[in-house]
Amino acid sequence: MSQPIDGPFALPAAASQPMPVIAGTKPLRIVFIAMSGLRACDPELTALGLTLPGFVERNRSIASLPSLGLLTLAGMTPAQHQRRYLEMPDLSGIDQLPRDVDLVAISSFSAQIKEAYQVAEHYRTLRIPVVMGGLHVTALPQEAIAHGAAAVVGEGETVWHDVLRDAERGQLRPLYDARGAEFNLAAAPMPAYELLDLERYNRITVQTSRGCPWRCSFCASSILLTRKYKQKPAAQVLAEIDHIRSLWPRPFIEFADDNSFCHRAYWKALLPEIAKRQIKWFAESDLAIHEDDELLRLMREAGCAEVLIGLESPTTEGLDGVETKCNWKLSQAPQYRDAIRRIQARGIRVNACFVLGLDGQTTQIFDQVLDFVAEALPFDVQVTVPTPFPGTPLFAQLQREGRLLADRAWERCTLFDVNFRPTHMSPQELAAGLRRMVVALYSEEATARRHQHFKALRQQTQSMAA
Repeated sequence: MSQPIDGPFALPAAASQPMPVIAGTKPLRIVFIAMSGLRACDPELTALGLTLPGFVERNRSIASLPSLGLLTLAGMTPAQHQRRYLEMPDLSGIDQLPRDVDLVAISSFSAQIKEAYQVAEHYRTLRIPVVMGGLHVTALPQEAIAHGAAAVVGEGETVWHDVLRDAERGQLRPLYDARGAEFNLAAAPMPAYELLDLERYNRITVQTSRGCPWRCSFCASSILLTRKYKQKPAAQVLAEIDHIRSLWPRPFIEFADDNSFCHRAYWKALLPEIAKRQIKWFAESDLAIHEDDELLRLMREAGCAEVLIGLESPTTEGLDGVETKCNWKLSQAPQYRDAIRRIQARGIRVNACFVLGLDGQTTQIFDQVLDFVAEALPFDVQVTVPTPFPGTPLFAQLQREGRLLADRAWERCTLFDVNFRPTHMSPQELAAGLRRMVVALYSEEATARRHQHFKALRQQTQSMAA
């Protein structure tokens, strides 16, 4: 089933070996718990999500992704420890959580963090130690500590063995701070994909890089964990794909990178190897890939089905200052339409993402996005509102300017709920505009038109190449 890895992609011998048993250590029974599922506080938006096909399809894909962070820690856990992985879409099953465990590791996004804290407190009453990590805990570790959990700040791989050693002694520290100790992705373990019930998922995640050069102000992703963009060795990426293929013969893989394809030479060498695996896959990218015909050809030949691209705004209003290091997207805005066409002409679907309510945008933004989508016809569309995730420059700005509507309303960090005052519209106007756009963009008619356009464009391109 697996494709042999040799030549320049050969793994070092140590990297291909299973985790060793460490003599003299106490075996632990560990359960890794991922707080899963999508959230939205707006009841009208939630109701729309139950009926509109385009909205339902993308949300189902997002909700089904397993926690790669927890699977990675499970993969670097020494072999004498017992490991279980489970997901909690809500708290209805809290009383059925396993109790025959010695350590609980929890990962959660901000929207589910209050539920995660309840899980931590549930185990605290049972006198079972809990460790929590992830982006939210990295931003606000004292919250997790206040709920009885040990907090991991930063990249968990750098401190996980410390956590295990302390858990073996029954002496977890309140804080494991990995900041400043950049993890080398060449030392990344094989994620424990074998712990998953693969029938529950429609895609599995593989990470090729961490970080992003653009560092958008609202972005709550791995840029909160690392200060630089770093790439995993290609041989390890291929080994992970092969491990997944040994469990799931024809998988759909989502590359869990903030921004794939930043290093063109890396991908141009990797893509032909991925092509040999005969898989389909999805990735997130910036717009620059449209400039490179060779890259697009290699992506398509390697099975790329779709790329998600953060356009943010179809007009210059709102783009100025979105990135904290430069104004790259502002300079690219005039090319948006042509870029989408070039990428889709290669047979690669584009999921165009827009953020509504950015500083400088007025209520005209809703019709501006609808007009742009009607003309450019990307296969998929994603619309969200600026979300003040803790730890992001956007959160700091809105807090400094007194524009947050509710303090510590983490349950509203869903990308779809408004918890700030925009500069040129009211919060109510923004929420209503989002609902109107969801109806317009994800109706059966609108979704079918975009999909039919993509099919026709691809057929036209294939006919011209024949």
